[in-house]
Amino acid sequence: MATPHGYSPPPPGFGGGQRPAATALYGPHLDGDTMPALYEELRGTHGPVAPVTVAPGIDAWLVLGHRELLRVARDEQDFSRDPRRWSPLRDGRVPPDSPILPYVAWRPALLFADGQQHRRMRAAVSDALARVDGHELRRRVRSAAEELIASFAGRGAADLMPHYARKLPLLVISGLLGLDERPGRRLVHAISRVGGATSDSGRASRRINAILHALIEEKRSRPGDDITSALLHHPARLTDEEVLHNLLVMFIAGHQSTVDWIATTLRVLLCEPAFRSSPTSGHLTADDALDLVLWRFPPTQNLPARYATRALRFGGQSIRVGDMLILGLAAANADPAVLPPGGPATGNRSHLAFGAGPHTCPAQDPARLITRTAVDTLRQLLPDMELAVEQSELAWAPSPWSKGLTALPVRFTGPRPSRTPRTDRAGPGTTRPGHPAAAQTGEAR
Repeated sequence: MATPHGYSPPPPGFGGGQRPAATALYGPHLDGDTMPALYEELRGTHGPVAPVTVAPGIDAWLVLGHRELLRVARDEQDFSRDPRRWSPLRDGRVPPDSPILPYVAWRPALLFADGQQHRRMRAAVSDALARVDGHELRRRVRSAAEELIASFAGRGAADLMPHYARKLPLLVISGLLGLDERPGRRLVHAISRVGGATSDSGRASRRINAILHALIEEKRSRPGDDITSALLHHPARLTDEEVLHNLLVMFIAGHQSTVDWIATTLRVLLCEPAFRSSPTSGHLTADDALDLVLWRFPPTQNLPARYATRALRFGGQSIRVGDMLILGLAAANADPAVLPPGGPATGNRSHLAFGAGPHTCPAQDPARLITRTAVDTLRQLLPDMELAVEQSELAWAPSPWSKGLTALPVRFTGPRPSRTPRTDRAGPGTTRPGHPAAAQTGEAR
């Protein structure tokens, strides 16, 4: 009988074999420059599935192969999304201050569910996202982008990370969820404190809950044209707790990944010779740059996690019940079996940057629209923009999970007048980015 790629039945008496030596998938030395070499070293040593540690004393498997990752992402029967199946967590071997815990702790959200529970919550999230009008979203992104560009255009130079890439998704996504700009900023700050495993983590978690509870209460009594209202009034009848945690997942996944997608696309357009042309000339387009980023520099490098529901032989390794498997999205994209070194990465959207299977990100269309509009608006208003430092000075933030720049300094002579009519910014029936009535993102792959 034929078996799926990467899988063979476990041998008799399977489960007691010795685990191969693991490589640490954490530490300040891991950044966007060092990670690709690490993936290839692990692939050469272990094959498509490699043993790693994701925190001190916490073992996992990193899935590097493209076909193997598809198998893990698509098969809920053997690889569950529910972290309550994770053996170290069930056995009390994960310290409460472990740095991996914020990434994998169970919540009543679609990201941590399988089967019918997942389908019920995903239906609500997908329907809420489907209500987002693309033309209106593009207008909101452009309006917010113009205001941000106006705030630094007169200086002739700017660091696009803090002044543009980090601010724009906050404004847009907060508006989509129905949050005002100020609570949106408070939410970003609180989320950043939770992941630090510091004494402030508990307080930050309570602040997050308070912000989202207040939003839910407001939208339950006064619904608007936003994702929160759509979730609250969907036929799936999500509880307030389910709405809260799905909003949190959408905000976390949508904000950081969009920040990094915008900034890295701008880096490609500024640095890659094939893209150094005016917005209206040249053969390679901004869409090509967006696709190249998703292939070569996906904003999410590695995604935790799946949990083996039974012992099996997979990718040449002996997987035990309750083992954690990390989806190596960047490594799988670079698998020589599907993309030979130097192979084309434009005009091709078969990458795994948005995941695969039941948990494929449902927000990739609005995410792309936001990123494309952010990039286009900046290039149109500052057409002579160029790097203010040598390309070699651009650094990636240290992280095994995401791939984002620490800074993106540019210089320019001045802004080109906007072509957006002033009447498009306000008026009856329109809203500004960040306004509660404004209605991205979704499941983190």
